[in-house]
Amino acid sequence: MSDTGDAGKQGRITGFLKSMFGGKKKRRGPWWKPGLPTIIAFAVLVSGIAVRIVDPAPVEMLRLRTFDYYNVLAPRVPPPQSQVVIVDIDEKTLAELGQWPWPRTIVAELLDALRDYGVAVVGFDVVFAEPDKTSPGRMAMTRKDLPPELRSALEGISSNEEIMAASMRTVRTVLGQAGTKTQSVLADSEIAKFTAFKGALGLLGVQDPNKAVDERIYKMPSLIYNLPEIESSASGLASISVEEEVDGVVRRVPMIMEIGGVIKPTLSIEMLRVGLQGNSIFAAVDPGGIHEIRLQTPRGNFPIPTDANGRIWVYYAKPDIFNSPTNEGRMYISASDIIAKRVPPERLKGRLAVVGTSSVGLVDIRATPIEPRLPGVEVHANVIENILSQQFIRYPDTMRLTELIAMAVVGLLLIFFIPRVGPVVTLVGLVVGGGGFAAASWYLFSTERILLDTTYPGGLLFSLYAVLAFANYARDAAEKRQVRGAFSQYLSPDLVEQLAEDPDKLQLGGETKKMTLLFCDVRGFTTISESFKSDPQGLTVLINRLLTPLTGEILKRRGTIDKYMGDCIMAFWNAPLDVPEQEAKACESALAMFESLEALNEDRKREALEEGKPFLPLNIGIGLNTGDCVVGNMGSEQRFDYSVLGDAVNLASRLEGQSKSYGVGIVIGEETARAVTGRFPLAELDLIAVKGKSEAVRIFTIMGKPDMLQDPDYDNFERQHASMLEAYRAQNWEEAERLMATLKGRLNGVLDGFYDIYGARVAEYRENPPPAEWDGVYVATSK
Repeated sequence: MSDTGDAGKQGRITGFLKSMFGGKKKRRGPWWKPGLPTIIAFAVLVSGIAVRIVDPAPVEMLRLRTFDYYNVLAPRVPPPQSQVVIVDIDEKTLAELGQWPWPRTIVAELLDALRDYGVAVVGFDVVFAEPDKTSPGRMAMTRKDLPPELRSALEGISSNEEIMAASMRTVRTVLGQAGTKTQSVLADSEIAKFTAFKGALGLLGVQDPNKAVDERIYKMPSLIYNLPEIESSASGLASISVEEEVDGVVRRVPMIMEIGGVIKPTLSIEMLRVGLQGNSIFAAVDPGGIHEIRLQTPRGNFPIPTDANGRIWVYYAKPDIFNSPTNEGRMYISASDIIAKRVPPERLKGRLAVVGTSSVGLVDIRATPIEPRLPGVEVHANVIENILSQQFIRYPDTMRLTELIAMAVVGLLLIFFIPRVGPVVTLVGLVVGGGGFAAASWYLFSTERILLDTTYPGGLLFSLYAVLAFANYARDAAEKRQVRGAFSQYLSPDLVEQLAEDPDKLQLGGETKKMTLLFCDVRGFTTISESFKSDPQGLTVLINRLLTPLTGEILKRRGTIDKYMGDCIMAFWNAPLDVPEQEAKACESALAMFESLEALNEDRKREALEEGKPFLPLNIGIGLNTGDCVVGNMGSEQRFDYSVLGDAVNLASRLEGQSKSYGVGIVIGEETARAVTGRFPLAELDLIAVKGKSEAVRIFTIMGKPDMLQDPDYDNFERQHASMLEAYRAQNWEEAERLMATLKGRLNGVLDGFYDIYGARVAEYRENPPPAEWDGVYVATSK
């Protein structure tokens, strides 16, 4: 079997690896010539940034949920004594005073009690939209059976609304109005009347503020308003609409709204204006919309940062205790306790009182970031506390710009670095950088209450990393397939995998290494070839059948096939990759090759009997030797292959040739034997000067598998064998023959052929004795 094709193939493989790896990482190409993965990654980055600019609902929700979590982790710390109290129409109050809606006279009693407690302002988170059916005049109208004089007397009594209005004139009161998306049936003049703002509301900052506000402000086409006789006595009118976001959570509350074409404030800021005796509310506007609401009062000015739509991010404190029978809440006080004067005066004096309900049955329960079921009145209370304490959550445009810049810069860095330094190093950098960005986001919120989104930038950048890492993985996998395909026929599978994982382990060019060499040749191949004179193709098939299992045993034990030379195999261990215990693996391979040969001969014998043909068994001899060699590219500029050179290689070849001269299957050199002593049953064969060498070498054979070491007769056999060689070298022929006779047939007769050869030598030396100074060295005359 010729080695020309194999050597040429190895040369091409080595050239391929040299061009691919060159001992260094392969350059992926200049950055200005991007490949398809880079183009795809760039498209992903640009698309991701564009999506963030458009900001569809799913992206916004992801961001908002993150901001919710921040509020949960670091809620606002309220003052021990809040300037806001919630006059709660709770279950206890309803049980004492009756179901809602109450007669306006009860509301008047509540107002009178709050006035007596000295509250600064009362704001209603409810709307009195319909006449009180319990008013005397309304009762006179509905009872047709009343005597005329009684009906007349009832009609002359003040209505419940008039009583409530009278009480309102004794305490500053802000009435709530609810915006509605239902188109109003009122005339424009009537809408204007009911939406009238009782203070001064101005716009600052642009030449055409109405246009800027009109594009951004939260709008309602109409409203649900209070009865005229009540509204005329109010100190202020305000919107109480708290619109939920797309996921049903109340995070942002508008400070001003446009209702029926008229701009007016919401309840919290109007209560502050009235309670602090202010007159002016200004909306600071720029081309991007509203960015701040300014409340001016004699007690100070209160700037309120908003988003472009005029909404404030509510910075929620932990939920207060409501529906508590002991009234231990920080802000909640039952309305019935106030009317009955059961509240300590210091809890109400000078406070801003918001009248609302925590009763589930009155349907004013909202979902908030801090609590999934929070009374809507507490949302207004949180907003008032935000303004009074000037504790605001802000999400300025600079943070949005920071997010976009971070995505662009880090994305471009990923596109540049992953193909050059690999995904692992880049991932470490991305995790560290992402952690720093997340830490900065948390720092800004916890110390400055500024929002910086990390979720979408993080998601986009990790998606981009996944695209690039997959492309890098696919490229590396293709290169590894090339390496595997190139070396799978020459290296063991685990060596191929190591080389594929780290091609830099392949040192191209010559290097000196300690290696173990194996030569295997077929015995009597000439005779076998003659039997195939008329069937040369059959001889090729036979050799392939032989070499395939023998090669497999070498590759299984991490050996490298150097070449096939006709019926001979040359292999080595410890190159191109290091192989621990190389000598033992070479010995294991040699023993396994004989087992495979035995199985092959059994199959061929059975086939020959079935076909009626003569059977010629195949036999092999193996030589093993360990020593320093030069391994690398060998050959000429026109053709080269990956092979080994050195004295140890030549000796291994000679030892294989001597196996038939000593009647054994395996001959190993002294260094190989020294490395495996105690692991395999060894026997010394001779001191021999092989052809082409002047120095004698000590050679050994492997008698069998390691389990032979456990045979009770092995130790005694080994000692007697050593004594036989000692007697032989001392020219004590009688003792040598006696010991050989004793050793024959022992351990399954593994060395019987060897002893026959030595017996013939002894007979020859009897006839022609060696010189007296003979050192026992046998000079081989053949290879």
